[in-house]
Amino acid sequence: MAKVCKVCQRTAITGNSRSHSNIASKRKMSLNLQSKKMDGKKITICTACLKTAKKIQRAKTV
Repeated sequence: MAKVCKVCQRTAITGNSRSHSNIASKRKMSLNLQSKKMDGKKITICTACLKTAKKIQRAKTV
């Protein structure tokens, strides 16, 4: 499974991991991806998009 959000197309970003002596080593910060069924299809969605989708769905019902 690709580590990409199907809604916003965000991917992992890179940064530095800093030790106590401030030496930088590369690290990867991945998204918090969840597999959810939306509109009858199973998609991989990040939690930020999932939270937004819940807000939109809640607004439609009110």
